[in-house]
Amino acid sequence: MAFDAAGKDPEVGVVVFTGAGEKSFCAGADVSWQKEGKMGHGGAADFTPPYLTISRCPKPVIARVNGYAIGGGHHFAYFCDFTIAAEHAVFGQSEPRVAYPASGAVVNYLTRIVGHKRAREIWMLGRRYSAAQMMKWGLVNAVVPMAQLDQEVAKWCDELLAVSPTCLKIYKASFIEEFEDLMGQSDLLRRWLTPADFRETEQKEGTSAFLEKRKPDYSRFRKPR
Repeated sequence: MAFDAAGKDPEVGVVVFTGAGEKSFCAGADVSWQKEGKMGHGGAADFTPPYLTISRCPKPVIARVNGYAIGGGHHFAYFCDFTIAAEHAVFGQSEPRVAYPASGAVVNYLTRIVGHKRAREIWMLGRRYSAAQMMKWGLVNAVVPMAQLDQEVAKWCDELLAVSPTCLKIYKASFIEEFEDLMGQSDLLRRWLTPADFRETEQKEGTSAFLEKRKPDYSRFRKPR
């Protein structure tokens, strides 16, 4: 993976992670895959490694958020060491709206970024948030106009390149150690809490509603099944 290669390359001091163009940093998984049964059959290995790889890369990783950071893209933004966003960037989780039950570290690590109440709001309501709001909540380090995004990212890179690389590795390893206890929970939580018919009922409703551009009706799934 690119992060592994960058971490081992002595010529690399800082890794910048971004999307193409000015519309999206990363809009998350293709919901049509969920409808086709291509998502969510495994456990934590399905989604934890990309974020864990970012965290375990010994070099600082900056998320250059150039647009929508939704679902998995939002995860990337908060697992990176620093997040620099364009003013028009939009953040949020889509999973509760399309009935995709993410779990474990990818969910609860957000509590250590924005606090428990904000993390619950973000994950349970599936709202959209501006870059300015996310900066107030502590998920974003800086917000600038899109025309200044590269300049701002370069400034942060220059500052990081001016300090001791060994110290940066040690600090980053210390931060990683702080949330290692969160790993490995996902599959257990989903198996324990997910009804046997979930994919063919509740998840199907969420996916179909999203693709049909309508509001999902989850009312019948609040009854015991």
